[in-house]
Order: sequence, then C-alpha cells, then structure tokens
Amino acid sequence: MDVLVRGEAELFAWTAHLFASAQEIFCAANDLHTWAAAHQVPHSRQQDMTGRTVRKLYRPASLLQPGGVAHLRERERLGAKIRITLDEINETIVLDRKVAILAGDAASGERGYTVVTSPEVIGSVTSLFNAAWRAGTELAIYETEFAEVRALAPRILDELAAGSKDETAARALGLSVRTYRRRVAELMDALGATSRFQAGVRARQLGLV
Repeated sequence: MDVLVRGEAELFAWTAHLFASAQEIFCAANDLHTWAAAHQVPHSRQQDMTGRTVRKLYRPASLLQPGGVAHLRERERLGAKIRITLDEINETIVLDRKVAILAGDAASGERGYTVVTSPEVIGSVTSLFNAAWRAGTELAIYETEFAEVRALAPRILDELAAGSKDETAARALGLSVRTYRRRVAELMDALGATSRFQAGVRARQLGLV
C-alpha cells in the first residue's frame, strides 16, 4: 500500500514509530533539509545505535549548510556510516527493507512524501542506493578534498551575487582566474546547479546567502 503525505509533520506522524524501532536504515538526500522530520526521533533513540545499521548518503551541499559538517560528524560518532556523492540521487529512506519513503517535489510550500511497502519497489530502491553507496566517498576523505571549496564558498557566492567579472572576483579572492573558475564549477556541482544563476537560487534555499 502506498500512502502520500504532505509536509514533515504528517510524515513524522506516519513514520515516527518505524524510525524508533528500525534496525536497518538507508538514507539518501541532497541536503539536510529533506529528512528533517527523521531527526525528531527521541534523542535517546538516536544515540542508541547498538546493533543497528545506519547508512546515509548525501550530496556535497550538506557540507555547505550551516552546522552541516558538525551534524554529519556527530551522526558518525553515534555509529552511522556516511558517504558523499556528486551523482544525482533519488531522495529516499528505507527502513528494515520493509518500508521506503520517497521524497517528492515541494508544492505550496510543503513537500510530498510517498510511503511505500511494495517489496518490488523497495528492492529496486535498495539496489539503486547500494550502487550509489559503493560509488560514494567516505565523509572524512571527501571533507578533506572539499575543504578549500567549502572555505571559499561564502566569498564566491558573494561575488556571484554581485555580478562580479571572473577577473575581478579572482583578484578579490587572491586566486588565478583559472583557479577561480574551477572553484566556481566545483561549487556549482556541490549545489547541484547547472548555471551560476541556479547556484545562487540553490544557495538561498539552503540558507547560505
């Protein structure tokens, strides 16, 4: 049976007991906003990961969000395994391979979520997740590789918002034009943007500017 719910409050009402009792959790998300409802599970239960398998796959935008790195490090400290991927992913949570929650597009300010129990769908979602997981990079490794882009991101976004020419922005950041353009491209990839304008829009959605 598939159930469509609207907004995080309704999602939490439908699935809180599943999160609280799940022994195996797979999660894929573009950023930390998508599954904020899952973080409402009682803190004591989040801390108790003994015997649980928790794997979380995120896009790099999660590292750019305020408090994002600290949040992911804390999840790892509590026992979750976390990887980062540049590939497009379907934002999904699978609980004990019995229930899948699929995130849809936002509508009227509230995002839709589909709660699925079909074994065929869950099997397909799990296979896609496992393939993306194998291709992902461990958090600590990616964080090191991404450190310079993350450090420069606020200033690059300011320059893009100001409409600065590449030569002007590069000089302001103390970079060569070639390096500046490479960092802009890396930041766009991290934000899942295909243009500088879209990068600005995405940055505003994530609270980066």
